[in-house]
Formats: sequence, C-alpha cells, structure tokens
Amino acid sequence: MTKAEKIALEKYRDKLKFVRSSGAAVNPDEPKDEKKARIDRAKKDVKFMVEYYFPHYATSECADFHVKSAKYTKKHRTGKQFDEWGRGLAKSVWDNVIKPFWLWMNDEAHYHVIVTTSFDRACELADDLKAEWEANPRIINDFGEQKGTGQWESGFYITKSGFICKALGAGQSVRGLRVKDQRPDLITVDDLETKETIANPKRQKKLANWIERDLLPTMDGPIRRFLYANNRFAPMMIQTILQERHPDWKVFHVKAYNPVTYEPTWHQKYPRWYYKEVEQEIGTLAAKAEYNGEPHIEGEIFKEEQIQWGKMPSLNHFKIIIGRWDVAYAGTPTSDFNAVKVWGLHGRNFWNIDNFVKQCKMRSPLEWMADFQMGLPKSVIVHWGFESQFWNDEVRRTIEEVEDDYGISLNLSEIETSGANKYDRIITLQSYYQNGRIYYNDKLKSHNDTAVGLTQLYGIEPGYKTKDDGPDADQSAISECSKYIYRGGKGQKPKVGKYERKRRF
Repeated sequence: MTKAEKIALEKYRDKLKFVRSSGAAVNPDEPKDEKKARIDRAKKDVKFMVEYYFPHYATSECADFHVKSAKYTKKHRTGKQFDEWGRGLAKSVWDNVIKPFWLWMNDEAHYHVIVTTSFDRACELADDLKAEWEANPRIINDFGEQKGTGQWESGFYITKSGFICKALGAGQSVRGLRVKDQRPDLITVDDLETKETIANPKRQKKLANWIERDLLPTMDGPIRRFLYANNRFAPMMIQTILQERHPDWKVFHVKAYNPVTYEPTWHQKYPRWYYKEVEQEIGTLAAKAEYNGEPHIEGEIFKEEQIQWGKMPSLNHFKIIIGRWDVAYAGTPTSDFNAVKVWGLHGRNFWNIDNFVKQCKMRSPLEWMADFQMGLPKSVIVHWGFESQFWNDEVRRTIEEVEDDYGISLNLSEIETSGANKYDRIITLQSYYQNGRIYYNDKLKSHNDTAVGLTQLYGIEPGYKTKDDGPDADQSAISECSKYIYRGGKGQKPKVGKYERKRRF
C-alpha cells in the first residue's frame, strides 16, 4: 500500500468513527408501523430526516435556505441548480450527503456522480455518504445493511439496494459511466474552482464547455438533476459562465450574514456578532468575498497599480480640506452606501485623508463626521457638503440631532449636482490617477472602509452595475479641491478665494 493509499484509508476510518460516534441509538424491538411512519415522514420532511438520520451533522438546526433548496431539488427532476452559499453554510454536506440520501429515500436518485478539482478529492467527497451507508445505525436499522459485497471502493461503490456513486475529476473522460443499464441521474459539481482556474479564463471556459458537452449528456432518462455547490468568491468563475449561458438555471445565492446588521443567515448555528469578528480578523473585502459572495473586482479603468500610498502631509499644511457625504437612507443589505470621503489639496496633488463607506442608516456617517471634526487641530477646518437632491426633513432632523448630541456645528453645505451623467463625472478622475496627482494616506492601507471604497472605484466601467457611492463622493470632493489650485501667471492672484458656506438652516 502506498503512502497516499494509507492516508486515504485513515481518513475513511475517521469518517466511520464520526458516523458511529453520533449516538444515534435505535430500538431493535420497534413496531413496524412506527418505523414505517417515521420513514414516510422523513421522505416528506427533510428537516426531520436530517435530525433523525444525521444527528452528527445536525449539531445546529437546519436553516430555512437549506430546506428551501432541498425542496426545490426534489421537486424538479431535471433541475439545474447552483447552491451558491457562503463559506461555512454546509453546501458540500447538503449536496453530497443529505440531498442524495433524501432523493434515494424517495426513489429519485439511483446513480450519483460527484465532480471536483481532482479524482482524489472527489473520492473524499464520495466517501462521506459511503461511510453513512456502512456505519450509520439508523440507516442500517431502517433500510438494512447497505455495504455491498461487490463494488465497494473509494470513488466507486454500489450499495446492496443498488445505489451507485462514482467520483470524477474535473475534465476527466466521462466514457464508461454507464453501469449496465444505469446512467447517472444526479450529478454534483463541488468546489471546482482553484487559484489556477481563477487566473486562467481560457481554462474556466474549457471546463464550462466540458460540463455542458460531456458531463451533462451522460444523464439519460426522466431524472437528470444537476447540482453545483460553490460560493462565489471571484468576479468570473466557471459557475458564472454557466449562469450567463443558462439564465433559466436556478441560482440559490445565500449570503452568510447581513452586512448592515451582521445578523447571521444561519442564526441557528452562528452567534450574533460572529461575522463582525470575522471582518475584523480578515478584513471586510475578504469576508464579503468568502462569506457573502461579493468578490473583489479588478479594475478595467481604475486599476490597483494607480493607487499611490504615501505619508500624508500635516493637516494644517493643506490649502483646503473637503468632506463629501453621499447620502443613503435605507440601511439594508441591498441599499446604497453612506459614503463620506475627506480629501485635501496639497500643492497640486489631492490626498485622501479618511473615509466612511458603509451600508447603514444616516446617523452613523454624521456621527463619524462629528468625531472626525472634533479630532482636528483647532487650526484646521473641514468643509462638509452633500448633494442638494438628498435634502429632506429627515436629513435635516438627523443632522440637528447629531449636532445637538455632540455640541458642535458641522456646517453642512448643500451642493448642486452637475448635470453630467454620474459615470462621466467619475471618469474625469482618471486623468488625475494617470498623472500621479492622487495620493492615499498610507495609514489607511488596512482600513476596511477605504478598501470598500476602492473596490467600488475599480468597478466603474461602461454599463457597470456595482455600487458607486464612494467614487461619487470622491469626484465631488476632488472637483471642489481643484478649484483652489493656483493657475494664474506671474503677478496674478488666484481667482478662487474664500470658501463660501451655504446652509438651508
């Protein structure tokens, strides 16, 4: 036996121990009618089925999206489905163990193919349910011994009841998948993406073609279910290629947490502030990509290499400091961001001094502005402004409340918005980036709000559908700062002088 085979065998033995240690007791003298009633209930109620047959997995109550996804799978015999759930939401367990078993109970799955990055990894995934057939006392008690006396290998097994499971590596030949008269009727693609495929769009398209033209056609008959389990952590993935080609395929996109309230989607498992701590540990962008399927966007117009970090001049050395607030009201996971961007003019260069970019209610950015202003040296003034189109009584009331609570005046000015298209306005910043006239405070390199704002900037391109609140505030602040650049000739005075404040109240 090779070293790799020994490691694989040891892993499988651990799986058997895991199944046997579940404490899933059975009553050998149970009346037949009670057993039948339980099985009949489990066939209809997937939540009950999980809790009874898989207590070692059901250490937390099933989430609503688990049940919803499973019901959809069962209802659609030829369904093509993406379980695009965030990290830690049990998509592999559901699509490789729970759903196949539940479908088998209902005579809806007979030949399961599991596909992932490599054959060895696919074998590991296939072994999860194989261990259940072999060692789960409740499955054995209700359905009899399932360990086959014939084909019972890692990566390819057939239970006594006739259920077949085959492991397959991505791109591997699909010839020979037919077993006698049986063809696959359930295919699961699990965690197919790697660093290599993410960096190689040609490879991604090749695998998407392989799924469409080679893998899916191996199914033949009235039942042809296809499950794809992977969180969306990058802008372009094999699953996004397939989704664009097949808009009628079902996508269950599930975020692990609400980015505004931090309420966990699987609240039965994760405590209230779990994901807030995760963001603090790995950063907002990484957390949103891995857990919420909001991948970091690579810029087509504004690029990372254009961002210059440097030691910021002293605040009292800036000619003017402008703060712009892009107002958002709702404070929901799908709402716009409240973005406050503070920029300063030093010589002919623009410096990003600080940032607030969050999906939240209006009070939070105002409190941030108050804290920022109170922390400034007495010789430094920041000129706050927001677009006049956002003005309403609620904005006014919130501003007054925060000013009263902090005992300060923010002197927020209403700014008339340019009639130019927002995209066109933001694009005007590109020349400043190209000419190396925009700098970012190097103390903000690990600042979450700054990173979120930059990600929005990278997403600006023709026809963009990403949020643009941060770049919009950037453009407004930088445009105002640019008015204070001295452009006159020798002996001439600057045309722009004292900054005029305007307030409605």
